[in-house]
Amino acid sequence: MKLISWNVNGLRAAIKKGFLDWLHAQDADIVGLQEIKAEESQLPEEVLRPHGAKGQWHAYFSPSRTKKGYSGVAMFCKEVPDRVDYGMGIARFDDEGRYIAVHFKDIVVINCYFPNGGGGLERLSYKYDFYDAFLEHINSYRTQGKKVIFMGDVNTAHNEIDLARPKENEKNTGFLPDERAWLDNVENDGYIDTFRHLHPVLADAYSYWDMKTHARERNVGWRIDYFFISNDLLGRLTRAGISADIYGSDHCPIWVELKEK
Repeated sequence: MKLISWNVNGLRAAIKKGFLDWLHAQDADIVGLQEIKAEESQLPEEVLRPHGAKGQWHAYFSPSRTKKGYSGVAMFCKEVPDRVDYGMGIARFDDEGRYIAVHFKDIVVINCYFPNGGGGLERLSYKYDFYDAFLEHINSYRTQGKKVIFMGDVNTAHNEIDLARPKENEKNTGFLPDERAWLDNVENDGYIDTFRHLHPVLADAYSYWDMKTHARERNVGWRIDYFFISNDLLGRLTRAGISADIYGSDHCPIWVELKEK
């Protein structure tokens, strides 16, 4: 089973840059997008019901209900899920279109666009509240006997190896001690950062670069996009990577492969 996650920084813009060709070329089972910045009514039929040479995709969208052209997530699945959830059940978070989950038998796959803590203390507090609610939410799936996979733009680099300039960013959101401590909590609760588990000392591996400073050309980046799996899936983890050669956004796709039972 292969899964891909990508913050496209605007799905309509990505479509113009060849997103559909990229999607249909992927030998993947699930593709999750963040920051689609669009409602379904604004998307063409070929995105709502994509069909390529490798088969039909089943598409699901959770746009922002608070502001147009903001946030939003989408999932493309080769198989029809048993169930699709379009939020955590908390209106304060769900209205921003940051969460979508698909259920398959005993596994739930969650695609989440976590808040950015910039813009003042109010938004940083919102980010922390979202983090806490999300962890409680996915832990509730574990108590129900579900295995959990979650992907997305977490908007925090966990450790110094995960960004090019850690010292310069110690007091900036995205690398604050409390933000990083939440990722510690995620791991302590039994979730595994698939990329870092398989590549524990690989440096200069990033998924986001600032476009204004042309940081990608210099690889001055951040690894803020993740695939986490619950530890009961660790025995099925085979590969994980970052597709840094794919352009079209300030983020690049990341991916993970799990073997079947």
